[in-house]
Amino acid sequence: MTHATLGHGRHGHLDCPGPRDGHGQCPHYVRIIPVEPFTHPPLSQHDLDETTAPADPLDLFDGWLAAVFDAGLPEPTAMVLATVSASGQPRARTVLLKEHGPAGFVFYTNRTSTKGRQLAQQPRACLLFPWYPIQRQVIIEGTATALSVSESEPYFHSRPRGSQLAAWASRQSSVLSSRAELDERYRELEQRWPEGTPVPMPDFWGGYRVHPEMMEFWQGQPSRMHDRIRYRRSGQTWVAERLSP
Repeated sequence: MTHATLGHGRHGHLDCPGPRDGHGQCPHYVRIIPVEPFTHPPLSQHDLDETTAPADPLDLFDGWLAAVFDAGLPEPTAMVLATVSASGQPRARTVLLKEHGPAGFVFYTNRTSTKGRQLAQQPRACLLFPWYPIQRQVIIEGTATALSVSESEPYFHSRPRGSQLAAWASRQSSVLSSRAELDERYRELEQRWPEGTPVPMPDFWGGYRVHPEMMEFWQGQPSRMHDRIRYRRSGQTWVAERLSP
């Protein structure tokens, strides 16, 4: 089959996989995306070796996160959170890591949101840290538990006042009639809790902790010969093993 080129651009070109219609238009097209050559970032100690990796994956994560901050990447703590509904429908979105340690990885959200409802139905989650500019990513799988009110309140009250009001104004994932509806809610809340008045934490808002059962570290290498080291729990310890790229 021959493909007639429809156009070119920096994002690839469009091909017509078959005859055009009577108006010279292509009823179906395929976008051909050019494959850019892999460029290995100029970082030192860039290899990932299971024989020299730390026994605890949190130690490796700490080192990688520090490298992200040193590299000046935007939103260094941004992570993709994937959850699944009771019917098996997955959904992913970006949230911010606010705390991590041996107990797990913590983020905060509206509990009535889609992710909050899905975690209530299926308390399992997958986290992905996509540090593309330095050719690294970390995947974490585990169980998710909701933090208590006393555990969530300190972080809530550390947020800027506007963010505290926004937590009340937004019933996350619910349908709005317009942007004006959301802005009006916010203005009403500004009057309800004027500047200098403490804003209470909503009872529908709080934190979640993902307790890791698996952590995978991916390091880009030339010719797609990437390094992948997976840590999996085995009782009270971790087992590190290399995966094919």
